[in-house]
Amino acid sequence: MCISVRQLYSPVIMDKPVCLIDTGSDGKLCVQQSALQILQKIQQPVVVVAVVGLYRTGKSYLMNRLAGKQKGFALGSTVESKTKGIWMWCVDHPTKAGTTLVLLDTEGLGDVDKGDSKHDTNIFCLAVLLSSTLVYNSRGTIDNNAVEELQYVTELTECIKVKSDEADDSSEFVKFFPSFIWTVRDFTLERKIDGKDATENEYLEFALKLKPGTSKKVVAYNFPRECIKKFFPSRTCFTFPFPAAPEKLSHLESLDPSELSCDFLEVTDRFCKFVFNESHVKKLKDGITVTGRVLGNLAKTYVDTIASGAVPCLENAVIAMALIENEAAVKEGLAVYQSGMEKLKGSFPLELKDVSSEHQRLSSMATQAFTKRSFRDTDGKYLKSLEENINKLFDGYLRQNEQASKRRCEELLSSLSARTTENLKQGFYTKPGGYDLFCKDLEDIVNNYKSQANKEVKAEEVLKEFLKQKSVDSQAILQADKKLTEKEKEIKQEREKAALLQQEIKAREEKQRQLEEVMKAEKQSNEERMRQMEVKMKEELRLQREEADRAMKSKLKEQADLLQKGFKEKAELMKQEMEEFKKQSAEAQRNRAREFAEMLENTNRRHEQTMAMMRQQQR
Repeated sequence: MCISVRQLYSPVIMDKPVCLIDTGSDGKLCVQQSALQILQKIQQPVVVVAVVGLYRTGKSYLMNRLAGKQKGFALGSTVESKTKGIWMWCVDHPTKAGTTLVLLDTEGLGDVDKGDSKHDTNIFCLAVLLSSTLVYNSRGTIDNNAVEELQYVTELTECIKVKSDEADDSSEFVKFFPSFIWTVRDFTLERKIDGKDATENEYLEFALKLKPGTSKKVVAYNFPRECIKKFFPSRTCFTFPFPAAPEKLSHLESLDPSELSCDFLEVTDRFCKFVFNESHVKKLKDGITVTGRVLGNLAKTYVDTIASGAVPCLENAVIAMALIENEAAVKEGLAVYQSGMEKLKGSFPLELKDVSSEHQRLSSMATQAFTKRSFRDTDGKYLKSLEENINKLFDGYLRQNEQASKRRCEELLSSLSARTTENLKQGFYTKPGGYDLFCKDLEDIVNNYKSQANKEVKAEEVLKEFLKQKSVDSQAILQADKKLTEKEKEIKQEREKAALLQQEIKAREEKQRQLEEVMKAEKQSNEERMRQMEVKMKEELRLQREEADRAMKSKLKEQADLLQKGFKEKAELMKQEMEEFKKQSAEAQRNRAREFAEMLENTNRRHEQTMAMMRQQQR
């Protein structure tokens, strides 16, 4: 029984492909806004598979199979190229949970009607820059003509830069370039090398074998092969037999699986499984994970650069992405904090410890949201912005809580003193012994108030103001009380002054305790912030090391192959290149570690300055 590609797919994000990059009326490439809007909504990491190759070689069929669909990308049934620009199809990744598979089908290279080699080069470069796996599709065999048709690889050194100030930094391409799959369609030959059966990968390596010598002809023969070996971190090959009888090939997308060759379906199935299992999430320089949102911004940055006539630069792209993502990360972190505090505000007034506790929790969540999205915040500028904005918001919420507490305390005192206020109006206390009656009623009010407002943040402050107001009435009643002697009046007046002073001290102590509570919250928030920064630092340094290790592993493999094939001079040159590469990688890691250390130091310094200001307030 024929084996077909299994339909093991989750529901798709898009039900059909859309154009991502097209040619504008001015002849320049441009990114389609509708496609960018789709990518902006994808916050998951993306695995990006792009297919390139000569026109009318069946690229679209493979992409439809990867999407788990019979139709989608246009196949066409004539000699005219159907796909123009770069088309995109986003689907849920069938084997990697929480990941989106982005399929990019590119305009066929070498279209006779188009006759624009520069346009083809740009399409090829964009496919390399945007993908984590690059599929090169060709027909027949991998002979010298097939390799020469892949001339675009030799032009990459002029079309892509790693750093803007480097003349030739192609030795670093292997760190950032996608894995490479060569698919050979309509393959009819026996895969034999020196009379022995060979695997598909052995067949590819044999086709990429270098020739000894230094003549112009040999150099020209070796150059595209050296570029493929040097630039891409891994190489894989799949050879597809004819899918069906010649008369049916023009309607491949409408054929039932039973009408397709079993061998063709078996290779297609292996190809899809390999792509699903072995294609990695797209990463930027320094191992930064690309989401759909970042991919859209990346596509726009590269296309705008090419349209301006400049050369796309990986380092500049990372800087541009960092600017966009870090600004958005600050907003995202603030939104997390503000949303939570707005909910809490509905319960104001609350005890300060409850407000501080929620502030710490939400501040931690905000920092987490920020660190998850941000990257290359080299000087900590954006983290500082988040921190300062959260502190401003916290101050605002503290004031709002205090105002709510003040209103509640004032309403409580107004309610408790209503009878006494009415007695004052009626002149109830303007009789001999009235002062003691007033003091007794006032004491009852204070006792009741303290039992009901003991947890309010403005309890002592409001009581202080209340007693100051009532002292005016108290003094008038005291002076009018004929039951008391002048000496007794003096004693009671001093006692009242002492009570007011005591209440003022309590109000100050209340402020002091609250300031200490806020200082404690700030200290704990800073400790959590520092912890999260250290976690992010270690993760970024780990990714940077992994990136360098992968590239070195690929270089070592190529050097060993050169030695085995007898290319000692080339192997020696590669050894020197690797030594320089190791030095640069180590230096880059040291620089990043130093940047992180400075960020931590600056964050701690800001914290100490904040604490010093608070201590000054205490004094």
